[in-house]
Amino acid sequence: MLTDLKKLSLLCLFALTISLYPTLAQDIKPTTAKELKEAIERHQQLLTETPFRNYPAKNVGPTNMSGRVVDIEVSNDYKTFYIAAASGGVWKTSDNGQSFIPIFDHQGAIGIGDIALSKSNNNILWVGTGENNSSRSTYAGAGVYKSTDAGQTWEHMGLGFSQHIGQIQIHPENPDIVWVGSMGSLYSTNEERGLYKTTDGGKTWKRTLFVNNNTGVIDIKVDPSNPNHLLAATWERFRQSHDFIGNGKGSGIWRSEDGGETWQKSDAGFPTDEFVGRIGFDFSMSQPNIVYALHDNQRTETRESSRGMGNRNADELSFDNFQNMTAAEVQNLDNAKLDRFLRSNRFATKYNAATVKRLVAQGKITPKQIATYNGGGVDANAAILNASVVGAEVYRSEDSGKSWKKVNESDLSRLYNTYGYYFGEVRTSTTNPDELFLLGVPLLVSRDGGKNFALTDTVGNVHSDHQAMWINPQDSKHILLGTDGGLYRSYGGGERWEHLNTELTISQFYSIMVDENEPYNIYGGMQDNGVWYGKSTGKPSDVWTSLMGGDGMVVAVDTRTNDIVYTGFQFGNYFRINTKTGERKSVTPGYDIGRAPNRWNWRTPAVLSKHNQDIFYMGSQYVYRSLDRGDTWETISPDLTKNQKSGNVPFATLTVVEESPLEFGTLYAGSDDGNLWITRDHGKNWTDISKGLPQGRWVSSVTPSAHQEGLVYLTLTGYRFDDFQTYVFKSTDYGKTWTSIKGNLPMEATNVIKEDVKNSEILYLGTDHGLYVSMDGGKSWALFQGNLPNVPIYDMVIQAKANDLVIGTHGRSVYVINLDVLHQIKQNNGALSILRADNVRINPRWSAMSGRTNSQAIIFYLPSAETISLTVQNEKGEVTKSWEVAGSKGVNITSWDMEASIAKGKYSLLITDSKGQSVDKGFEIN
Repeated sequence: MLTDLKKLSLLCLFALTISLYPTLAQDIKPTTAKELKEAIERHQQLLTETPFRNYPAKNVGPTNMSGRVVDIEVSNDYKTFYIAAASGGVWKTSDNGQSFIPIFDHQGAIGIGDIALSKSNNNILWVGTGENNSSRSTYAGAGVYKSTDAGQTWEHMGLGFSQHIGQIQIHPENPDIVWVGSMGSLYSTNEERGLYKTTDGGKTWKRTLFVNNNTGVIDIKVDPSNPNHLLAATWERFRQSHDFIGNGKGSGIWRSEDGGETWQKSDAGFPTDEFVGRIGFDFSMSQPNIVYALHDNQRTETRESSRGMGNRNADELSFDNFQNMTAAEVQNLDNAKLDRFLRSNRFATKYNAATVKRLVAQGKITPKQIATYNGGGVDANAAILNASVVGAEVYRSEDSGKSWKKVNESDLSRLYNTYGYYFGEVRTSTTNPDELFLLGVPLLVSRDGGKNFALTDTVGNVHSDHQAMWINPQDSKHILLGTDGGLYRSYGGGERWEHLNTELTISQFYSIMVDENEPYNIYGGMQDNGVWYGKSTGKPSDVWTSLMGGDGMVVAVDTRTNDIVYTGFQFGNYFRINTKTGERKSVTPGYDIGRAPNRWNWRTPAVLSKHNQDIFYMGSQYVYRSLDRGDTWETISPDLTKNQKSGNVPFATLTVVEESPLEFGTLYAGSDDGNLWITRDHGKNWTDISKGLPQGRWVSSVTPSAHQEGLVYLTLTGYRFDDFQTYVFKSTDYGKTWTSIKGNLPMEATNVIKEDVKNSEILYLGTDHGLYVSMDGGKSWALFQGNLPNVPIYDMVIQAKANDLVIGTHGRSVYVINLDVLHQIKQNNGALSILRADNVRINPRWSAMSGRTNSQAIIFYLPSAETISLTVQNEKGEVTKSWEVAGSKGVNITSWDMEASIAKGKYSLLITDSKGQSVDKGFEIN
């Protein structure tokens, strides 16, 4: 996972952050503990009331690239184990990984920080919600939960405002004693962080370790030989939308000898300065006095700049040549040599030798501006990889954590690069105290006590970014590994791996798109898993096709042929790909000489025109338009951001560029710092339309109506301030005025809104906790949850011909929801109705003995919960089948099995409610 850049001294960055924070935050206040609790309760209430709980929602995967696994807990029989997905809940297998089922859906939050399984009673399982990796898509949790029946039922056990759980440990002999490390909120400070202990199974809690409101507990380990001896790691970190500091003097190792009642800092030989970052550690099971600590050292190192290194030929031009060059000297340059310089240094495609000379002669650009051109924009990816921090270090203790000594001789700078906050796990072999594994971008192993390390993830096509590991206490060659690409298993000590990805639909989609093939294809960009596409009619286990690596981002498909796709990876690195020939061309626009370099958002907006698919738009802080499919570009806007903040995270960028499907030349552009603009003349003039909206929030989506000119929908998110208010609006006058349409929605960060293609009153809203549907233009909302869990939703698209809503979830892969039934409900105004009773084709070979039966699925709608009667009659009015169903309010699904010998012909289904009202629908059996 390529993430944030460290390019300044972190001390300077911290001072900068503190000075800028009041200006940036303005009046944006984090959601309070009371508000968060009420929001979760409101969500649960809507879950009990929703008429869509049984509405069919089909998960189509994919599983072949899976998603981020952050923890693994294994039972005493080693065949039953649990895995925690970063934003996809908790999954259980009882057959050693052959199959998995989700067991934590519909709880307060399904983003997971840590899970813990009692060794003395394997029926007791704890879940800490809120991922502890401080990344861009780390969702706040709802506290800690406990199951006493192996995950069948759950009870909330408190710490509701902890937001991100670092670690949970259960006493090996007494399951009523539990230690929980709380990291607290990510984008703000709060008090509910530190180390908490319960001695009564979670009924009451006592905080026994606390540093400050910006420092939480990321790791806890219990001495295998003495459960009263514990180690805990505190971590000071401060994240904002424009900056992230993952270190501070609050970070350190703490030691307790009385079961976690009191703590002393264990700093003998271990760093204590302000550069101490995330720490993880592990006891040796075979020799518990030996402990390893993995430290993310954020001290900066000086490294030589590589700017201009591409100009190695002394006869070729370099940036330095233009520093003191006159305008007249530019005119005398050899055109071929100048063209080579422009192309090799990624100047915007509109610049060639002739245009540059003309612009210099006209005084529109200067040689000095050419000398300071930055290769098309800020290369955030390269800066992240090449930034100068020390990074990973290994410390060893031989006295149970009282004192430490740095032991690694291998260079570990590429284990973490600059984003050690995303990792932090070390695991020691259960039989050999000198064998340990480091989990980072690669997986490294040492067999000499941490001095030297080698790769051990090369056989088995193991995904990078390693997050979790379990080593069998009885057989250290048996290992389970969690990565950003799912779950892996080794029986050879990590030399070879197999991917257990058959049923883990936990991919984290950033974007979703469809084409016009029949059946249509679904395309999507995923966190750390690139861009893929697959058939809409497929099963989750069907293999999708890869288009691009990296963190997959926005996809646009030219539906005239369906074989030209525009997509790419983070920070604006986009390409035009021909899926038939494999040809690909970079289409990222360069910026104009004399302007500030492009600032690309992590999830750069890119969209094809709905009026002419030769026209392609992209947004940095500027809006770019190409009239020739990305071959050449023109800038059609000024800087549309506030451009006020700087830090180590690219900021002041455009997050949304959308075109009206009704009016060619009408475009909307929104930014991460709260600006919203419209142009109605192809970019000649831009008007600020953010007046009347909450200020400073991230513009997460804009949806111009396809039914009415001037009607536009908008979502904002305050997620990056820990502000989880619901920001969803509509305007009927092109954004001159705005009306909130949050209605009865709970307080949840909002990510995307879509308008139904057939009925303008039907709206779909994706939040950090699932999908909502409005049938009345946003006046009221119903939770679309049941078959679809309360998973974060970043993007949605409607495939009009199939009438499918395709949902890209950030944690549970892709769902397809056919909207025919929903439109019938709207048409019937919520009355008693049979929504589907399909024709049935009898297969005489199917029977109960064969494991397959001839059956008919029936979908019906009830205005209220009651028991109804169902009757099937043939053409003569004779009753073929009758039965009763206890139905719930809203959509219901039932079925009936039929003998292979049933007479073919026309039949009718009759449903009668308790008041004697009835509806019928005909169907055929063939």
